[in-house]
Amino acid sequence: MNLFILRHASAGVRRANPLLDRKRPLDKEGKRQCLQLAEVLNHMKVSFDLIVSSPLKRCMQTASFVGTETGYEAKILPSAALAPEASLPQFQNLLSECSSYENLLVVGHNPNLTAFLAALIAQTPTAAPLQAGSRPPVRLRKGSLARLSYSRGPATLQWLLDPRTVRAVYATSTTKSRSKTSRK
Repeated sequence: MNLFILRHASAGVRRANPLLDRKRPLDKEGKRQCLQLAEVLNHMKVSFDLIVSSPLKRCMQTASFVGTETGYEAKILPSAALAPEASLPQFQNLLSECSSYENLLVVGHNPNLTAFLAALIAQTPTAAPLQAGSRPPVRLRKGSLARLSYSRGPATLQWLLDPRTVRAVYATSTTKSRSKTSRK
């Protein structure tokens, strides 16, 4: 299975009230990140058989923008296994339920996704929370996408697209190939 792990795009400042924070939408920058990522994925000829997202608004919006722009037409499945309070066993159950799909995109939050990604790569039995001041083995910024080759053993990280890289690739792919000429 090709497992794509996407951290939701930029959604502004976290709200103090947890109930309001669950409904926090993507900001303008987040929408732009999604559209640029989708354009890069289209150039790479990447498509998805199934998209599963955290039920929080910013994740569902990220999944919807990327899915729509890459030609995904099925329903996006919300899953508590990708919510901020989800555990590694819940995530592993989700992966086993979706094992029949060849290209699976999951959209969620940090620090969960970083811990899940580390556990899949290192094949650790538990994904312990990161200690204060420690650095995760893989950094997932908002809007980052990791592609893993995943079957039964440890997963293999194929590539990681950081939003900065996506922005640079997008800028070079959308510029005109012909230089501007002056008409004097």
